[in-house]
Amino acid sequence: MYPQLLAVLFLGMVPAPTTLLSSSVFSIAIAPPSEIVAIDERMSASGVVILDAKSGQQVFARQPTVRRPMASLTKLMTAILIVENHDLDELVTITKDAENVEGNRAYLKAGETFTVGDLLSALLIASANDAAEVLATYHSGSVPEFVAQMNIRAKTLGLPATSFMNPAGLDHPRQWSTPRDIAWLSAFAMRHEEISKRMSKRGIHITSKEGTRVDLSHTHVLMHQRNAVTAGKTGTTDAAGQCLVSLVEEGNSSYVVVLMNSKQRYKDMAIILDALGPTLEVAKLEE
Repeated sequence: MYPQLLAVLFLGMVPAPTTLLSSSVFSIAIAPPSEIVAIDERMSASGVVILDAKSGQQVFARQPTVRRPMASLTKLMTAILIVENHDLDELVTITKDAENVEGNRAYLKAGETFTVGDLLSALLIASANDAAEVLATYHSGSVPEFVAQMNIRAKTLGLPATSFMNPAGLDHPRQWSTPRDIAWLSAFAMRHEEISKRMSKRGIHITSKEGTRVDLSHTHVLMHQRNAVTAGKTGTTDAAGQCLVSLVEEGNSSYVVVLMNSKQRYKDMAIILDALGPTLEVAKLEE
């Protein structure tokens, strides 16, 4: 137990108390000595957490510990297991099963060969379920065995309210997490350079050893529109609604923003960016 607790403490991921005011506007306290910043409660997301990415301080929360389906935010754990256990130049052959995976795909062709790094790019940039299936099977021999390792890793990372049943994020009664757990998971994942740099790519292409080119465009719309959003991960299913992880950076300020069960995630993020805007501008001037 103690190594896991120390790991969380050293990551700066133990949240500080959140200041909430009972009014028509939720208030968040940006790390002292910054002023209170107001976030309009009309955000559609039922679960929200904002972490100071440097200190790990929780600066805003809405229902942070309520369990919800997490959709493709699941892929953050899939990516962690892969980068912790494999060289990115290892070669992987696409399986026939991957061609039949539900949901979002990169349309990888069975029998073709890609590097682990290429498949990690498809996983995190294009949120490809076929890449998740291939990587899971490559790592563990089967998806169920990989899922078992995902759940073990969740415990060692100190994520008490997270449960996995597949590596892609498809809906399942026992596949869930909380905004707080996802925020901690995201902060940890982005400490891996090979994960963070892919989450920050707006688009690239990968090429199989057989010469097939696959173009990948980031599924996070604001990555293409707002410079302050420097990295992210999307997720959408019927049960989860719209989910979103965003890294917001400007000057000396850096925040991990998690939205779960949103109806309009980009409008919700626009509200958050506008609320954080004055703080981001102050940080920029003081740099």
